[in-house]
Amino acid sequence: MLKKYILPLIGISTLCFNISSAMAAKPELAKDDRPNFIFFISDDQFKDMMNFLPEGKGKNYTPATDVLSAGGTVMNRMYVTSPVCTPSRFACLTGTYPSRTQSEGFLHKAKNHNGQTVVEWNTFITKKDKNTLPWLLKRAGYKTGITGKNHVVEAHGIKHPEWEDDPRDPKVIELLKRNAEVLKQACKQAGFDYAANMYDNNPSHNGIKALLAHNQDWITKGGLDFIDEFHGQPFFLWFATTLPHGPTDDARSWKADPRITAEGLLDEPLTVQPSRKSLAKRVKMAGISGWQKENLLWIDDALHALVKKLDAVGELDNTVIIYFNDHGQRSKGTVYEGGVHSEAFFWRKGGFPAGNYSDTIISNVDFAPTILDMAGVDYDPNLFDGKSCYPALMGEVEQIHDSLYFELGYVRGVLKNGWKYVALRYPEHIANMPLSKRAAALEKFNASQRRRGKNVYTEDPNTPFSHIQTIPGGGDAEHASLSQYPAYYDADQLYFLDNDPTEQKNLADNPEHAAKLAEMQAELKKHLATLPGNFGELKP
Repeated sequence: MLKKYILPLIGISTLCFNISSAMAAKPELAKDDRPNFIFFISDDQFKDMMNFLPEGKGKNYTPATDVLSAGGTVMNRMYVTSPVCTPSRFACLTGTYPSRTQSEGFLHKAKNHNGQTVVEWNTFITKKDKNTLPWLLKRAGYKTGITGKNHVVEAHGIKHPEWEDDPRDPKVIELLKRNAEVLKQACKQAGFDYAANMYDNNPSHNGIKALLAHNQDWITKGGLDFIDEFHGQPFFLWFATTLPHGPTDDARSWKADPRITAEGLLDEPLTVQPSRKSLAKRVKMAGISGWQKENLLWIDDALHALVKKLDAVGELDNTVIIYFNDHGQRSKGTVYEGGVHSEAFFWRKGGFPAGNYSDTIISNVDFAPTILDMAGVDYDPNLFDGKSCYPALMGEVEQIHDSLYFELGYVRGVLKNGWKYVALRYPEHIANMPLSKRAAALEKFNASQRRRGKNVYTEDPNTPFSHIQTIPGGGDAEHASLSQYPAYYDADQLYFLDNDPTEQKNLADNPEHAAKLAEMQAELKKHLATLPGNFGELKP
């Protein structure tokens, strides 16, 4: 009985040996090569879920990820400009700050806030955006694909079914298939040649209770099909897992009905990865235990399957793999370090001159110009807020930014030379919202929480808002962060991260640091001056 659980391990070990052997030769990519790219983006990983970080070393069984990260360059100082799903993905795929979105909902909210932009789950790529990374690569001759979680491309016309609908009902199946086609066409308008096996949102927000489950195998099938169809020509694949984002319980993740997908029920379970039944056995055999360890191996199996496919079709030697977690998870929904400090590594055959670890400070707005540089695609740098970090990977420069900028909800922030400034500015009508409106917002949120079997945090409408949502007590994404920071509601916050990495001591009111506060405010104003919308007195 044990043999069938050992077999997947043998396959991964053999693949890892092959990757390591290929890396040993360390050849340089020829100048005129057109590398493929797989952008592997995980969802809501904690640092202790990654063996390539000190916080997670040895705590997880993720053999494929471990080998790739060991042969690539881990970015020790990886940041995101906005630490929730949609704006993070927007920044990656556009190379611009999320507040540049032309999404109608975002623009409408800014108008209602007297011109102050509010970056949240509303910064979508629209069909008007013709300079996204997929479009630029496509115009340069690349084939572009997307599979897995969307949550960034605007798809007008999706009609959600009812929560209690039966996914076997022909009418429900027809609706789900129609929604999938709407999403596919929206992705094509965003520059993707291929879109398949997608979740428009997280599984718990896709409409039907009976389909509230992850299916990593189904996402992987979409990626493998893309490689099968387009290998032999340069390609870019955006591969987005829905894990380890919630639902995190076993029954709705690796132990769920393997036929469940966002489009309904499959006729038969897929066999593109080692069996789900093997996950617990393999984790146990590796001496690993704990929360979500099977899900992390399930994700790793997906990466393994992609690498194995690349090797089988002769594309592994000329593919760059970028592994990226969409934002920090310790303080999601804030621009504190626990939210904006994220994780990433770059891998290619032979590695990069920068070595296994890089201390170059980069932001997720840097991914687009970096990939274009690697692809040898000419582009106008003025299209981007980000800068290419390819010179840093090649060991040619140490730093590419003088400062980093952050935006989310009603806060803005800037990081420079170890100092962090955070500004919180609620528009007057938000700060003075009538109790009746606060109560209505809270009642609506709590009703949704109860319907989906999630926590209700408060019944008191006088509870303060968070930095991102006008929900008393905050929403799911950021609620846990409200109590982590003593100065959370201070309008001006100044931290020296070398001495205070968890931002517990606000120095903004300290006369000794008045000059530094003014300097950091001036730095923030420089960023704000280039962006749409106002922000209190810092940008009237």
